[in-house]
Amino acid sequence: MKKYRIAPMVIIGAVILIIDQITKFLVVENMEIGQSIPLLGEFLQLTSHRNSGAAWGMFQGQMFFFYIVTVVVVALLLYIYKKEANDNFLMQLSITMLLAGAIGNFIDRILFQQVVDFVDVLIFGYDFPIFNVADSALTIGVVLMLIEFFFTGRSDDNERNNSRQK
Repeated sequence: MKKYRIAPMVIIGAVILIIDQITKFLVVENMEIGQSIPLLGEFLQLTSHRNSGAAWGMFQGQMFFFYIVTVVVVALLLYIYKKEANDNFLMQLSITMLLAGAIGNFIDRILFQQVVDFVDVLIFGYDFPIFNVADSALTIGVVLMLIEFFFTGRSDDNERNNSRQK
């Protein structure tokens, strides 16, 4: 498999980060907290929301904890990128999305002591927690990494290692 350069991933990560920060800026500047704008009826709305915790409001107000965790996670992702993703496009893309998402929400925590959320979705009657572009990048990054681990590269590497040992 060919070795991918880091530049395309930097561009992808930067685009995600820029979109995340612009959309959050627009929400902060143009909407009151709690204000909703229907886009697709009740299914999809823009709702200005702030979250001082993590997903589903866990660990509310624990900013120092989030600062430390984010720095550790970013360092770990950069290490994994350098050591494991050298010639693996899917792994590079997943780590890039994870980094962009983590950094996007980290910027909010530094600037506002909370994260700006605004995508409000109602799925089959379930009012999904309000999220943002960075959260979407984190989720997609995790899904891509799981696909890589369970369905593509890791199983092939294990089979190759097992056949070499025989």
